[in-house]
Amino acid sequence: MNDMPVPRSLWVFDFDGTLSPIVPDRNEARLHRECERMLRFLVRSPWNRVAVLSSRKLDDIVSRVPVPGVFVGGASGLEWRLPGGHRIGPGAASETLLAAKRRNVSPILKEMSSIPGVEIEDKRWSVAVHFRNASPRSFRRRASLLQRLRNRKGIKVFRGPEAVEVQMLGGAGKSAGVRRLCRLADRDPSRGRIVYAGDDENDALAIRWVLSKGGTGIVVGNRITVSRARHVEGPAGLARAVRELEEIAPVRIMAKGREGAA
Repeated sequence: MNDMPVPRSLWVFDFDGTLSPIVPDRNEARLHRECERMLRFLVRSPWNRVAVLSSRKLDDIVSRVPVPGVFVGGASGLEWRLPGGHRIGPGAASETLLAAKRRNVSPILKEMSSIPGVEIEDKRWSVAVHFRNASPRSFRRRASLLQRLRNRKGIKVFRGPEAVEVQMLGGAGKSAGVRRLCRLADRDPSRGRIVYAGDDENDALAIRWVLSKGGTGIVVGNRITVSRARHVEGPAGLARAVRELEEIAPVRIMAKGREGAA
């Protein structure tokens, strides 16, 4: 008889464009009704750990995920609120490095904000540059400034829907955020299963990492393409796909666990 404990699945979801439809005013983004039901469904199962991982500030994303028992990550996983309410940040050394990085890119961001229609969203650990309302005539200037940002040492620029995300710290994208979550949730990706769903370039890196560990990636919408990932059209389609995956998850995880113990 095999008494090996059965590992749980770790479900990780981006928010904007994944659990919530993209809306013209990001302050109006709300958890899709079907996705809220899906999160509550997943949390009820003893097999699961469930997380929402966003580039938004932690307080911002916490306010948009009113589901008890969920790990909530802000700043692409640099900050986390655990299911019990405890919060974890990156530490003093990262705070010091952040201050230096912000000074380094501040002149470029200031010049970017002077372009009509461009909006700068300061998320502290990162900055989103929104250009939905910018004139096409400013494209070359915007592209030049974005390239200057990319050329800054340790700065990462990820494309999103009509915006870019400027990460101030190296290793601070969502791929690193998922790895940190695995430690916080005490999940071993070599034994359990990770499922990650997202819709932009930052998510694509996390999806590729999850796939490399034998997990499942779900691309929501058509903004990115990831080989071997499943594709769904929007939040409602994601909710349906997750319920389908959850129905077969215990069988697959038990088989994986037996293989690891062999």
